[in-house]
Amino acid sequence: MAWRNLGRNRVRTALAALGIVIGVMAIASLGMAGVALQQQASSNLGGLTNQVTISPGQDSPEDGITDEQVEEIRSIVTDAKVIAQKTNDTTVTSRGQEAHVSVTGLTQASALYDVSAGESPERFQSGALLTNSTAQALGLELGDPIEYDGQLYRIRGLIDSSSGFGPGGFGELVLPLSALSDQQYYDSVTIVAADGDAATDIAANLETYFNQDGRNEEEILSISSYASVQQNINSFMNTLELALLGIGSISLFVASVAILNVMLMSTIERRGEIGVLRAVGIRRGEVLRMILTEAAFLGTLGGLIGALCSLGVGLALFNVLTGDPWLVFQWESSRYLVYGMAFAISASVLSGLYPAWKAANESPVEALRG
Repeated sequence: MAWRNLGRNRVRTALAALGIVIGVMAIASLGMAGVALQQQASSNLGGLTNQVTISPGQDSPEDGITDEQVEEIRSIVTDAKVIAQKTNDTTVTSRGQEAHVSVTGLTQASALYDVSAGESPERFQSGALLTNSTAQALGLELGDPIEYDGQLYRIRGLIDSSSGFGPGGFGELVLPLSALSDQQYYDSVTIVAADGDAATDIAANLETYFNQDGRNEEEILSISSYASVQQNINSFMNTLELALLGIGSISLFVASVAILNVMLMSTIERRGEIGVLRAVGIRRGEVLRMILTEAAFLGTLGGLIGALCSLGVGLALFNVLTGDPWLVFQWESSRYLVYGMAFAISASVLSGLYPAWKAANESPVEALRG
C-alpha cells in the first residue's frame, strides 16, 4: 500500500528521492575524498615515517657528526638500523653528456634505497648506485663504469627515482663509505626503526642524551622524526573529514525537509481515503506504519542510488589521488557509503513522523468531511 501511494505522484516522489541521492552523495563522496587525501599524504611520505634523521646541531663544536657520536648513537639504538652518511656533489660525464649529482657514501644501501634494476646491497663495499633518471640521461646501464674522485666504480643498481635522498632536482650517486674517506666527519645519520612509534621513542631518547644532559639544553645534534609529521597530518585529515561530513549533512538535512513536505502533502491529499480506512476499522497504528513505511521507502531508494553514485565518484577519486581505485572498497573509505545510507533512512523516517502522527490521530469523521 505504501509503495502504491508513492507511485501516485511519481514526479514529487522522484524529486524527494533526488534530494536524498544528492545528500548521500555529498556525505559519502566528501568522506571518501578525505580518506583518499590522507592516503595520498601517507604515500608521499612513504617509508620516511619510521626514520629518524640526525644532523649537526647549531651548538655542535664540530663541523659534522664525529665517529664517537655515531658509536654513542649505536649504543643507545640497539633495535634499529643506524646508517651514517657522508655527502658531497660532483659532475658525472658520459658519452658527451654531463649531469650534476649529489654523492652519498654509506655501508647499508638496502636500508635506504630501492632499485628498479640491479641490486642494493646490505653491505655496500664496492660498486655504485645511480638514480635511474640520471642513468637514462647519460646513456649508462648496469655494469658501466662511473668515475668519482679519480676512481672508477661499476654501476650495481639503478635507484628508483622516488626513493632517492638527494636534493630536489639532482640525481644521486651512492658509493661505499670508503669513497669519501677524505672527509673527517659524517654529514648525517639515518635510523630506520620498526615503525613510527619506535622512531618517535628513539628520537626522544637521543634528544635527551645529546641535547638535554641535565646541565644545559644545547642543540649538539639536530634530531627529527617524520612520525610526528605523519601524526599531525592524520590529525588534520580527521578534522577535515569531520568538516566535510558536516557540509555534506547540510544537503541531507535539506532533503529531509523535502521529504517532510512530500509526506505532509500526500497525507493532506489522501485525507478522505485515510478517513475511510479509519471508518472501516483500520487502527491508528496501522495508518502510522503505512506513512512511515512510505518515508522509509523514499530513504532506502534514494540512499541506495546515492551510494552507487558515490561509489563511482570514490573510484575516480582514489584513481586520481592514489593511483589505485580499488582502495575505495577498504572499510576505511567504504564505511561512508554505509553511513550515508543509514543517515538517509534515519532522516527520512524522522521526517515522516509528523505527517504520520497527524494522519493517524485525525478523527475519521473530520477526515471524511474533507
